[in-house]
Amino acid sequence: MWWRSASFILDKQQTEGVSKQPETLSISPPVDESSMADTFQNPNPKISAYYQSRASHTAVVTSDWLAQAQAAVGFPTDEQLLSEADVRDSESGKPFCVIDEFNNWRKQPDLAEAVAAIRSLAAVIRSSQATTMMELEIELKKASDSLKSWDTTSISLTAGCDLFMRYVTRTSALEYEDFKSAKSRLIERAEKFGEISCKARRIIAMLSQDFIFDGCTILVHGFSRVVMEVLRLAAQNKKLFRVFCTEGRPDRTGLRLSNELAKLDVPVKLLIDSAVAYTMDEVDMVLVGADGVVESGGIINMMGTYQIALVAHSMNKPMYVAAESYKFARLYPLDQKDMAPALRPIDFGVPIPSKVEVEKSARDYTPPQYLTLLFTDLGVLSPSVVSDELIQLYL
Repeated sequence: MWWRSASFILDKQQTEGVSKQPETLSISPPVDESSMADTFQNPNPKISAYYQSRASHTAVVTSDWLAQAQAAVGFPTDEQLLSEADVRDSESGKPFCVIDEFNNWRKQPDLAEAVAAIRSLAAVIRSSQATTMMELEIELKKASDSLKSWDTTSISLTAGCDLFMRYVTRTSALEYEDFKSAKSRLIERAEKFGEISCKARRIIAMLSQDFIFDGCTILVHGFSRVVMEVLRLAAQNKKLFRVFCTEGRPDRTGLRLSNELAKLDVPVKLLIDSAVAYTMDEVDMVLVGADGVVESGGIINMMGTYQIALVAHSMNKPMYVAAESYKFARLYPLDQKDMAPALRPIDFGVPIPSKVEVEKSARDYTPPQYLTLLFTDLGVLSPSVVSDELIQLYL
């Protein structure tokens, strides 16, 4: 394990004379009341809602977090945004709904699903009419359960809700305060947790830069926003490297990533998924994202990650994982069948006979022995340290 505190990196950057960026970024979620009723439920419960919306979330990659923060200097303050939201709610007369709030936040393509849930739970506290801490905690628990049941196959959504509940309500000191001040402290913690979650990619990108050296070749699989942030920062730092992107069938997420890297003038080569072993001798490292990080230190990610890890391990290539801490989940899969299935539609381009069975699982499990390091906003961790971090997070 390398640096234990991400704030060390931020403080070091400021002391070395790097221009400061605003510490907080509050963007009011877009409101589209006409579409709220349509998006209240998963339109196709047989397919994971995450993979239904994956294309719309990854097809457009806007400017990075630092650029957004720089542009946010002229944005209204948190208090102004909250008061405007209260006025809008009072004028419409519509009761607060955590699913509607969540769907509004999800419309931002660069906002992770777990962060959207965290922002929505913070709004639950602000809009609550509870008069006691017990009522507020019950209301928050119901909202968290509603979000988790919206898509039961999303690991990051469940983990984000659970971590939010632990972070916000785990102090016993709240029992000895009056309700008004206790609620204010809960709102403070909720906003702070949301800000930490939004900064996670920026911290991970900074921590991972020492591992990307001039002349290296990086193999990536699928489209990961945190991996894209790592590569974008490396390109901005004028590092010379090239990237091999797997095609990422059937949704062609690797093609989207290669297009974004080409816009940054990064040398990129697109591979068919079955060419991983063929090109691995040219690769210096593998860098992937994760849908979830489990207690064993392994990861659950897009289908094909496991076989890439096996090939990299057999050829002594380092396998790096970039994942935010809100994806740390209290799961311990023993094999591929221990996970809840997350299904996605598959189009082979030709008609498939009805008697032919098609595997529709969208992700696989990679055991920790095939991973080298995990780049997280908690630091650079070895897989064996993940269980200790999970204990600290959920205490």
